[in-house]
Amino acid sequence: MVRRPLGNHHHGPDTLLVTPETTHTEPVTAETARLASLVSSARYVLWDMDGPMCQLFAGYPAHEIAGQLVAMIDGLGMGALLTAQERSGDDPHVALRGVHERHRGSDLVLALEEWLTRRELEAVSKAMPTPHADPLIRTWSARGVRFAITTNNAALAAAAYVESRGLADCFPHVYGRTANLDLMKPDPHCLEEAIKAMGAVPSATLMIGDTATDLQAAQRAGVSFLGYARNAGKEQDLRDAGAEVVVRSLEQVLDVLRSPS
Repeated sequence: MVRRPLGNHHHGPDTLLVTPETTHTEPVTAETARLASLVSSARYVLWDMDGPMCQLFAGYPAHEIAGQLVAMIDGLGMGALLTAQERSGDDPHVALRGVHERHRGSDLVLALEEWLTRRELEAVSKAMPTPHADPLIRTWSARGVRFAITTNNAALAAAAYVESRGLADCFPHVYGRTANLDLMKPDPHCLEEAIKAMGAVPSATLMIGDTATDLQAAQRAGVSFLGYARNAGKEQDLRDAGAEVVVRSLEQVLDVLRSPS
């Protein structure tokens, strides 16, 4: 956890709420209303970083980091710990979790987690901001809504990213991956820690995430969820997981904030 003492790719026009029934007016209107309700009722917003705020690995591809992590595990003579799926994954968290599940609390897991943290910090300088994320954060924050970051990436990397964007003042609380990888989302630990730190009420709290694990963590923490999907595949994954409201552009959220009450 990092605490500060300071108080897209998409298809079609940004203003369209994409649903499985986009050719029909009623479902789109209903989802627009649900989005407006989520935004208007949120007094606290928990942001996942990689996805809703930025593409952390835009300039330092995640699949390369995942490959390097597997090679590191092999170099230590521990490659047999990984399944074929874990070895071939594009997400470095997959291999890291695999080792953790078979060697909980080991020095190996600690070393791999620290290595991944360094790679994430290196990726910050080349991260690509999610379209409309920065103005949305500033606009929403200016209205008195309080923010925290709840991410499976390292808190140090998340804090470095918002610092690089001039957004540190908007995020007094940053919670990320700990040495205990069991506490990564879908476990609600980082959400619950942020809620406690902000003195938030779960019923007035919204999480913005881009994965099924984000949705599951939000459900377990008792907070509302807004899905962000930068492409059709991501959207379908979120809807299959049960997300009721998914946006393909954060401009849709900005439009809600800017519309007359």
